[in-house]
Amino acid sequence: MPDQTRVLLWTDTPGPYIDAIAHAGLSARVVVEALARKDAPTQAQRADTEVMLAWGAPRGLLPAMPKLRWAQALTAGVEGWLALSDLPVHLTLTCARGTHRDSMPENIVGALFHLTKPYAAVVQDQAEHKWTRRMAQPLNGKTLGILGLGAVGQEVARLASALRMRVIGTKRRPEAIAGVEQVFPPGRTTEVLAQSDFVLLLLPATPDTENFINTKTLSQMKPSANLLNFGRGHLVADADLVAAVKDKRIAGAILDVFREEPLPPEHPFWATEGIIVLPHIGGGHPTRDAIVALLFVENLGRFLDGKPLKEVVDRNAGY
Repeated sequence: MPDQTRVLLWTDTPGPYIDAIAHAGLSARVVVEALARKDAPTQAQRADTEVMLAWGAPRGLLPAMPKLRWAQALTAGVEGWLALSDLPVHLTLTCARGTHRDSMPENIVGALFHLTKPYAAVVQDQAEHKWTRRMAQPLNGKTLGILGLGAVGQEVARLASALRMRVIGTKRRPEAIAGVEQVFPPGRTTEVLAQSDFVLLLLPATPDTENFINTKTLSQMKPSANLLNFGRGHLVADADLVAAVKDKRIAGAILDVFREEPLPPEHPFWATEGIIVLPHIGGGHPTRDAIVALLFVENLGRFLDGKPLKEVVDRNAGY
């Protein structure tokens, strides 16, 4: 039998990945070890591992793994990996891009309904035994601007267009997308901001997107518009957003991601009327590991056969 490839699953939930490897018929070609997140790889694991699936890695670890050729990140965002000053040049890094397309679009549509339908207020009325006539606002005819029309953004566009919303957005390489009226290059983001009733952030974390939403870009939005951030916390200049909402320069914001998580209790987002704090629920899914496992085993088969991997991170682009 040829030498088996040694695989390290550095996660607290290795079961779905082991099951997927078996289901794909790859078990005989690999030796799989599982390691809890709180534990560090042993000397033997550092010496022999060729493939690693992990949430991240501390400085000093990857250079001490001489046989490691491919690392699969368990998240779509890889800013933590790319921030490593000792990330080996030869190491292929893949991410979990696209694995949120089942859960996150539904949560984003839920946020749109929360902003336009009075159910939360009605529940409070019921708790107080109050009959209050309230008016729901239509999504039909409103414009949704999606900054970052990747896999998740395209699925959001499909759902929003089914609600008869007008959808526009930006993509690094503009192309026609079903359900999107117009796709702009990033250089024309101002046009998206100016036209949108809801601005949805799905941009990756890169040096170019740091504080992307700031006093200047917020001033380009409609005063009646809402901001939704389901991308990365560092896309938003926190103080600028708080000031814009307090001064009614925009209507409000729903935020699912933050620079620091959990969000500190003293952070002004908690107490700013018009800002809704979500505890990073956007990409959560009861069987998310099984979804990521499908991508991982497809890539594992490609790796074993010497074929190009899917969702390889572009280190220059940052995602």
